[in-house]
Amino acid sequence: MITIKDFMECVDYRITEGSDYLWKCFGPNAHSLDCWNGDHNGFSVGIVFDTKNTTVYKFEAHDYSKQNSYRWVHPDWREIYENESKSRGLDHKEAYDDVKYVDIDVADDILEKATHIVMGIDYDERVQVPLDLPENLMNKLFRMAHEQDITLNELVENILREELNIK
Repeated sequence: MITIKDFMECVDYRITEGSDYLWKCFGPNAHSLDCWNGDHNGFSVGIVFDTKNTTVYKFEAHDYSKQNSYRWVHPDWREIYENESKSRGLDHKEAYDDVKYVDIDVADDILEKATHIVMGIDYDERVQVPLDLPENLMNKLFRMAHEQDITLNELVENILREELNIK
C-alpha cells in the first residue's frame, strides 16, 4: 500500500496546499495534501489520508503537459468513493477539463509515474496489471516465453493485445 512517506519522498517534501477532505467517503479524519509546481503545463501530485491511522485513501499524479492523470484509490474504499462521486453528480473518471483518469491498481506503478513526472523525466505511460496465476500456468507461460525467446512480460503483453485486438 501507499504511505504518506511515499508521497513525501515523491514530491521531495514540497507541499503547496493542504486541507480537510470534505467528502464523507473516507470518514471524518480525511485530509489532503498537494504539491503543484505552479505551472499549468507542469504537474501536481496529491494524496488523501487519514490523520488518525495514516491510511492512504487516494493518490493522484497529473502531468499537465501530456494531459495524463493517474489515480490510485485504496481498494477497500474505491466503491465508496465512486458512489459518493456519483451521488454528487460527478463523473468519477474525469480528472479535469475532459481529461480522464487512468486508474492504477499497482501502487508501485503510480509511485514510479508520479516520481518521474515530478522530476520531469520520461515515464512509461502503460499501466501495470497485477497477475495472480496458479503456479502450473505460470510455468507454462515461462516455457512459452522461453520458446519464443522473449520475456514473460512481452509474452503477456502479446497475449493481452491479441485478446483485446490492440495493435
